[in-house]
This record gives sequence, C-alpha cells and structure tokens, in this order.
Amino acid sequence: MSLQQELQTVQHRLNELLRCVSRLEQQVGDSLDMRRVRADATRLGESLALLRESAPKESVQERQEMVTIPDAPYDPKLWAGAEDDEGLGSPYRHAP
Repeated sequence: MSLQQELQTVQHRLNELLRCVSRLEQQVGDSLDMRRVRADATRLGESLALLRESAPKESVQERQEMVTIPDAPYDPKLWAGAEDDEGLGSPYRHAP
C-alpha cells in the first residue's frame, strides 16, 4: 500500500473515531474526561493534517500498476532481423 493510501486509511479511521466520540459525548455528557477525549481526538486530526502536508508526494512510478509478463514464449517474428548473438557476448568467446 502506498504512503498516500495509508494516509487516506488513517484519515478515514480518524473520521470514524470523531463520529464515535461525538456519539459518546451525547451519552456521557460534558465532563472533564469527555473534553479530554474530544481534545485528544481533535489533536490527532491536526497532527495527521500536518503529516499529510509534509509527506512526500506520490511519484509517477508509485502510481503505475504492476505489469504481468506472461510465461508463454514470445512470437518468433518479434525477433526477426535481430542479430543472433546480440546481448549474448562474443560468438567467438573472446572478450572485446
């Protein structure tokens, strides 16, 4: 999973946490402990926003999907006109 995807997942979970804290606050009421929980959840949101701003941006390579190379042999016509020894070293087994 890329960094941007991880940050989006954390943001989604944080949004869920904030909704749960709001529901809990309605049930528990406004107390010192509830205010601390609310402040902590809010601070997490602020810290995540700072982290998202400072995180490196996704490069083109990270966005590219993996390409599957088939196991089937390549079409021999693909190699038509290529030198037989190209990339295999010297045909006479001597270094250049």
